[in-house]
This record gives sequence, structure tokens and C-alpha cells, in this order.
Amino acid sequence: MPATLPLFPLGTVLLPGVALPLHIFEPRYRRLTADLLTGVVPGKEFGVVAVREGHHPDRSGPDGVYPVGCTAVLLDARPLPDGRYDVVTRGARRFRVLDIDDGARPYLCAEVEFVPDAAPGTDPRLVTMLERAARAAHRGYCRTAWRSGDWSEPDEDTPVSALAHLLAGDCLLPLVDRQHLLEQTCPVQRLREVRRLLTRETGLLGRLRAVPAPQGTFHPDAHSPN
Repeated sequence: MPATLPLFPLGTVLLPGVALPLHIFEPRYRRLTADLLTGVVPGKEFGVVAVREGHHPDRSGPDGVYPVGCTAVLLDARPLPDGRYDVVTRGARRFRVLDIDDGARPYLCAEVEFVPDAAPGTDPRLVTMLERAARAAHRGYCRTAWRSGDWSEPDEDTPVSALAHLLAGDCLLPLVDRQHLLEQTCPVQRLREVRRLLTRETGLLGRLRAVPAPQGTFHPDAHSPN
């Protein structure tokens, strides 16, 4: 069934299970944070969608953002003296934007439908093999890109439905690749794709000895401090 979510367009793709810290200072998103904290927005949950390159969601409407996003659940909020907030959120549920309303509240709202995963329907032995290969690709990337102690591996009992997103969360993949992983509804295919992407990026890092800078957020209203 369709639902209504506050919408937060950003210059990044949030993946389920992945942490997203934000610094909130634009007035309308201060209001959103206050509504999340006071229960005006139920469940402390809002929608994050990635902004398409060259677009602005306030001017382009639905065409300015990717159609599939991920909800962020507010885990912690630290109010600052001047009304800003430092908040910590975590990705939760994938959704598809059906319509955007820019008049109901100071911030954007959207009618959405939630997008579940498809059933894996794959030989468990193949799934185990893909899990090992994806984890190995993740270790190779992180050992090349980060210093020891700057990354960690997902727990061994991480469900196959969550594993690819968590592996990608540690890595600076291009926005379009992260969006593709978000939109992929087959958990087994996600493992194949994240292994391919991380192997590709590790090869590039090995040749260039550089990592891409994280994309800043599109709006001046919030950004990840990392």
C-alpha cells in the first residue's frame, strides 16, 4: 500500500543497513528533525533519495531524483546551540517514489510504495560461494583503500539479503553503481554485482593509488561529516 514519507534529497545513495551521519542546518530540515524527535513524523523514519546529476529537486520535481530510495531511521540527534543538529541515521527500507508534494509541509514529502526483495530461489551452495567471493572482494578493496582499523567485515551470520549492501557501504563506489545495487531486488544477483564492482574498483586503486572523493550532498542543508 502507498505510504507518505518526508523526503530528503541528497547527493549520495543510502543503502539498507548502512549508517548515514548528517549535519542539519537548513531551516526546513531542522523542522523535519524536530518533527522526527517529537513524533509528528511517526517511527523516526524519513526517505532519502539521490539527486540526479545536473538537477535540483525543488525545480525538477520527480525528474530531479532517482525513483528508488531508502528510508533512514533517526538513531540519535544532538542539538547545537544555534538550532542545528548533528544526527546519526541508518538505512532501513527501500521504496519507490510515486509522487512528490512540495506544499504540505516546509520540507518535501512523497507518496511511496515499499519495494521488497524477491525470493532468492538459488542453490544454497551457490549462495555460499558467492558470499565468500563477495567478502573476499570487500577485503581486497578495503585493504587497498583504507588503513588497518578503518573498516570492518560484516558478521558471519549476516543474512544474504543484507550482505551486499553492507559490503558496499564501506566502499566509495560511484553514485550510479550504488543506485544500481539499491534497485536490484535479487539478493543473489546483488552479491554477484557487488563482487564485480569491488574487484573493478580495487584494480583501479592499485593502478592509480587514489580513491574517489565522496560526493558532497546536493543541498547546503545537510552533509555527512566524513
